[in-house]
Amino acid sequence: MNDFRHVTVLRDEVVRLLTPRGGCTYVDATLGGGGHSEAILEACEGARVVGIDRDEAAIVAAHKRLERFGARMRVVRARFGDAARVLADVLEDGRCDGLVADLGVSSPQIDDASRGMSFRREASSAPIDMRMDRSSGPTAREKIDGWSESELADVIFELGEERRSRKIARSIKRAADEGKLETTGDLRHAIYTAVGGKGERGIDPATRTFQALRIAVNDELDALRDGLQGAIGRLRAAGRVVAISFHSLEDRTVKETLRDDERLDVLTKRPVLPDEQELAENRRARSAKLRAAQRKVS
Repeated sequence: MNDFRHVTVLRDEVVRLLTPRGGCTYVDATLGGGGHSEAILEACEGARVVGIDRDEAAIVAAHKRLERFGARMRVVRARFGDAARVLADVLEDGRCDGLVADLGVSSPQIDDASRGMSFRREASSAPIDMRMDRSSGPTAREKIDGWSESELADVIFELGEERRSRKIARSIKRAADEGKLETTGDLRHAIYTAVGGKGERGIDPATRTFQALRIAVNDELDALRDGLQGAIGRLRAAGRVVAISFHSLEDRTVKETLRDDERLDVLTKRPVLPDEQELAENRRARSAKLRAAQRKVS
């Protein structure tokens, strides 16, 4: 993939809730294409941003997009779950004044067939990889080999919220045993074999299984909890955390983490959603939910 273009979701709402100020440092903990960092730096000339991402393609794209801000922007390659450690390493006092986390998978990662995250037919020859950082860790195909049928079914049920997980897991393991599970097209076919090729309410039958495998491969929910809790500990008094989620498991984790942390006051009783104009311009924003909280002063 030669380009990394990602439409920034809820850009204005992030800036409004973070309220960037001169002399303050903010963290873009899931840098992606750099859209939220750009919005923060444009909103306040004296603000600084530390951007974190594990994806080399995202880092290259963000460097290009944000180089005009010079020393006000610093980019670090790391996992979101390591945000607290990164801040301790790169900031003089290890503290920040605000954090934004745009969770899940960016459009370029989904659209890049070589990553194996897409079940679209035009991406059907891709390996079953699904790693955000392709330099480390087991692929989705290797994970499938390592799980028993029962373990795979549990992953699909718990992380994909797929009620037909037993049938799907059985079909996937059978395909693997028969040497017919090498590409994302093979994986999609195994899912269709189990439950048919027609989804409910326009949702492709492979959607939830692909989601579950991607979450498991990248350890997304644990990284989300670790990243949020660690970053909250690095917030200065009155510092704010803003998180955008794209599916129910992420949103539930964000909601519970912010609500249950005694160091925080929740700012959003209900999630902030994209308006009609944003939905018309960016179809993938339709599932976005933003929640925010503020570190207590005392």
